[in-house]
Amino acid sequence: MICKLGIWDETIPGIRFDDEGISNYAKIQLKLMKDFPRGEIGKKQWLKIVDEVKKKGRNKKYDCIIGISGGTDSSYLLYIAKQYGLCPLAVNLDNGWNSEIAVSNIKKMTSALNIDLETYVIDYEEIKDLMRCYMLAGLPWIDAPTDLAIQAVLYKIANDEDVKFIFIGNDFRSEGKQPTEWTYSDFKQLKHLHKRFGRVKLVTYPQKSLWMLFYLGYIKKIKMIPVYNFLPYNKKKAREFLTKNFGWQYYGEHHHENLFTKFAIGYWQYEKFGIDKRKITYSAQVLSGEVTRDEALKRVSKPPYVKEEIDKDLDFVLNKLNFTRSEFENIWKSPNKSFRDYPSYYIYFEKFYSYLWPLVSKIVPVKPKIFYEYEERNNIEKEN
Repeated sequence: MICKLGIWDETIPGIRFDDEGISNYAKIQLKLMKDFPRGEIGKKQWLKIVDEVKKKGRNKKYDCIIGISGGTDSSYLLYIAKQYGLCPLAVNLDNGWNSEIAVSNIKKMTSALNIDLETYVIDYEEIKDLMRCYMLAGLPWIDAPTDLAIQAVLYKIANDEDVKFIFIGNDFRSEGKQPTEWTYSDFKQLKHLHKRFGRVKLVTYPQKSLWMLFYLGYIKKIKMIPVYNFLPYNKKKAREFLTKNFGWQYYGEHHHENLFTKFAIGYWQYEKFGIDKRKITYSAQVLSGEVTRDEALKRVSKPPYVKEEIDKDLDFVLNKLNFTRSEFENIWKSPNKSFRDYPSYYIYFEKFYSYLWPLVSKIVPVKPKIFYEYEERNNIEKEN
């Protein structure tokens, strides 16, 4: 069964359909769109944020931090910040896997917009060890170490620079809400996996405990803002604009600006776990009017990679991770695992989310998408 409002289907964990054929994931997306309207209301909220950023950043070199990957969303976000008279510091995490196109895009954007760039480099032996850990653990989201590091670095640099606002280019209208089962990880789980499978001491890898997040968010009042929640944004038009005005280059599917992320999403998840994240992404774009439902169905009918490319990419990935073909085949054949098979904080979030939100709201100004998922799944349980 496929959701009538998008292309969410029964391969997606926790999906449910009502009598009209509308999935709970569509309802999550519609609730997000209702809570974060664009147009005049969104513009007004954004301008209020801009005023506060300028006020708290007065007489400082930077008034906001912007995480940048060289992809469409973060590149365009730099342009937006300058259009509104902000003074951002662009921050990039170098995990040793950025594509040449991504690196070039970052240089082009920061240079053209006269924005300072700070690149945080993780010792490659450390990040390699962590990526190996997640693969050896048999988890679907093997790029979790990068995601966790990015967030930790953004908070760290914001604190070091005494900046109170972090802007990120996440856009639920073009990305959707990925099922927790596909992507969840936290630092408690990372530490467990590293202790069990790791071989290299973590020195440069940035870590941020829940207590540190509370300290930075509540005591130091550093806020992370997903800007596209409020402003009109169309990924395709943004891409065309960047290409025309900055010589920016497109790199393929979402997150393919990073070679390991491309492998993790386009091959590891798709082939080993039967996970096609495009179903979430394109469904969100169908609801937001960026693509038609027929076009979305047509796109996911084909694999997310080119066979000739993936063979070459696989050799590159295995070599860079120091896995032999034989070792990789053993990992590939091993049982698939869930994040629930390893220790994490998730059980507490899931159980007490309704009580946690008043506290979390003191730390993050925008309600996390995972809380919408909790609420929708809880509503289904009550109905049953």
